[in-house]
Amino acid sequence: MVNEAFWQGRRVFLTGHTGFKGSWLSMWLAQMGAEVTGFSLPADEVSLFRQARVEEVVTHIEGDIRDMAAVEAAVAKARPEVVFHLAAQPLVRLSYDCPTETFATNVQGTVHVLDACRRAADLRAIVCVTSDKCYENREWVWPYRESDPMGGHDPYSASKGAAELVIAAYRRSFFGAGPLLASVRAGNVIGGGDWAADRLIPDIIRALIAGEAPFIRSPGSIRPWQHVLEALGGYLLIAQGLADGNAAMASGWNFGPADDDTRPVDWIADKMCAAWGGPAWRTEEIVQPHEAKILKLDCSKARSELGWRPALRLQEALDYITSWHRDVANGLDAAQVSFAQLTAYRKQLDRALSVS
Repeated sequence: MVNEAFWQGRRVFLTGHTGFKGSWLSMWLAQMGAEVTGFSLPADEVSLFRQARVEEVVTHIEGDIRDMAAVEAAVAKARPEVVFHLAAQPLVRLSYDCPTETFATNVQGTVHVLDACRRAADLRAIVCVTSDKCYENREWVWPYRESDPMGGHDPYSASKGAAELVIAAYRRSFFGAGPLLASVRAGNVIGGGDWAADRLIPDIIRALIAGEAPFIRSPGSIRPWQHVLEALGGYLLIAQGLADGNAAMASGWNFGPADDDTRPVDWIADKMCAAWGGPAWRTEEIVQPHEAKILKLDCSKARSELGWRPALRLQEALDYITSWHRDVANGLDAAQVSFAQLTAYRKQLDRALSVS
């Protein structure tokens, strides 16, 4: 289970802490008493980072992982024992518009972070976050395993596959002794406070708050949806094992939902619209860049070797999201709402892991 005593006073360096996933991880680590230094681009004006005032619970450093000198200086200042690398260009559709930026951030940025880690004297564990889209997608019904080949049709997916190759090379070349290095690949993470453009849940929430019918691009596409805290709990377990010197954990790991919670887009849209009580979603035929139609993850490795398992069913995850956005829209403090959900989820996770 996630061990709060392990994290108490632990020095953690976190790239991408101003992003959606990074903000939730920052709050979780802070709640457990870790000393978190975050390195990231400035937060968007409308973001979980700003809404929940995450800068109050971390040491906040603004910088770009494409700047090697800035990364090295930040790592040296933080003196981390654990590094979580989350900073990325995270959007498939944006990668078609900005392929150079996508590869520079997701591939060369990963090189910069890992190279800086080579000179961190107190470092014990490095967890690099890539994506479920790092696999060569063959549009088949079988879930992808950690041993399947890397690939990618679009610039985003290819950049994440390439980042995995970088991680593997650094693991074999530089991190066989001393600090241990793992990569983690989550499904489509969802949760309160995600405002990214061209993502299903944020697009639905924005429309419902405005009283409009959400527009859905690809209602039949199937994804491994999971609440963001589900993935983060897995990342924390991996970091604990690495820091304790468990070399078997220095590899790639999938974290995804239960098999029957891998659902099509229209299922999510139906549930969200019904829960909000707003208008039904709409769609139309449009010309759009290629995106995978079906994607599933095999998480049996995490289940058998870590004892990890999802704590939430997909409907519960959607309830968390609807509750978060409704409470914040009604004027409740986003930080209080977020930390309350963290506390509730951690109890559910402890129960789930205790019976796994």
